Amino acid sequence: MSENTAEVIVGGAVLAAAVGFLFYANQLTGFAGNSSDAHEYFASFRSVQGVSVGTDVRMAGVKVGTVTDLDLNPETFRADTHFTVASHIALPDDTAVVVSSEGLLGGNFMELLPGGSPFNLEPGSEIEDTQSSVGLVELLLKFVSGNGGEE
Repeated sequence: MSENTAEVIVGGAVLAAAVGFLFYANQLTGFAGNSSDAHEYFASFRSVQGVSVGTDVRMAGVKVGTVTDLDLNPETFRADTHFTVASHIALPDDTAVVVSSEGLLGGNFMELLPGGSPFNLEPGSEIEDTQSSVGLVELLLKFVSGNGGEE
């Protein structure tokens, strides 16, 4: 009987640890965030290289939302991007969206750069001021060839 009791206790401890890890991972990634407390916005980019559904949307380095959808627009050949932003954040109507990198080896994220307008975007609005990602290889080729941004 004592062997069974020990097995049940160890099994319960392992199960509790697994539930704890799942809870921690859930809190860390923000996966359980309620989408009802977020507003959706739209932006169109020339390139969203390194961005996918689930990519962070950040403002001042703080995660405020998530990319929810990416599609190629067959008419403009641009990447149409839908993303959410926490509902308590009011975005000025001259806000810009930039695809930024965490560093040379880090992943990409979308960064919101709020403007100074006294008027705010309505939820569901399009943010027109966008800047696409710059590939590391493309940047190095421009540097080596001496173009310095001239094309």
